Amino acid sequence: MENLSGKTAIVTGGASGIGLGIVRALYRAGMNVAIADIQADALERTAEEFGSSAGILTWQLDVTDRDAYMAFADAVEQQFGNIHLLVNNAGVLVSGPAAQASFSDWDWVINVNLVGAINGVVIVLPKILAHGEGGHIVNTSSTSGILPHPGAAIYVTTKSALVGMSESLRSELEPRGVGVSVFCPGPVQSGIGMAVRNRPATYAGSGYGSSQPGTLSDSAAAVQKMLMTADEAGEIVRKGIEHNWLYIFTHSEYREGLRERAAAIDAAVPAFEESPFLKSLLVSAGANPAYAEEIQRRTVSPEE
Repeated sequence: MENLSGKTAIVTGGASGIGLGIVRALYRAGMNVAIADIQADALERTAEEFGSSAGILTWQLDVTDRDAYMAFADAVEQQFGNIHLLVNNAGVLVSGPAAQASFSDWDWVINVNLVGAINGVVIVLPKILAHGEGGHIVNTSSTSGILPHPGAAIYVTTKSALVGMSESLRSELEPRGVGVSVFCPGPVQSGIGMAVRNRPATYAGSGYGSSQPGTLSDSAAAVQKMLMTADEAGEIVRKGIEHNWLYIFTHSEYREGLRERAAAIDAAVPAFEESPFLKSLLVSAGANPAYAEEIQRRTVSPEE
């Protein structure tokens, strides 16, 4: 999607944090932006920021509610016409030892982070394909989705799943004119660490008790100020959409870890004698052309 102007985007979790940074970047690029968020107060602030702009729609939405999501997508079409871009950005976080986690902890994070994105794909992708004008999907994962760290098994599970989903969708949808990117931000100013404020009563009974913060401590707030801003991250996402990048990262500091992970996987491949016949079957069945295409794309047109 080289030219975003005049096209329409949906951004979930778009009223605060990274989502709002993405909204601002897309709006500056001339897009109509439909902002979905579960937080009524954040939506109100966002509506005030954009004023009476005809290119902005704000909508309170729980991305796990499929009927509500379908109604939202229909409303976006009614107001702006064809939808071209879906940004599955809504996300929540709980952290702590896996042995303490309850079923409710797992259910809440999986349903918002992963099932919410699945709902977006099931509901919005057919609409994008139907109009034939091309489009793009961005799934907000995390650097943790590729470089997992201890103490966040639930969150990492969902973010790793989004990486795999994006890589699979990429090779499937590219021939149909729909690009797919997985956004893997590092430390960025956001409120995801306080997501417990929006945890529904249906997911009560956290194994972590009251250890999950609902507000930032003074020290955490001070650290936040030193991180990349949400607006800076949003501009990186915009560039990734325009250049059709498969992977969108925000921080070069992770390069060594990414190389180490790739080397560890390569080292784990057994040194058995290869069967040419079996190899031909596995290569044709298991190869993802998106990897080679991404290398070529970044070599010819590196980051600007």
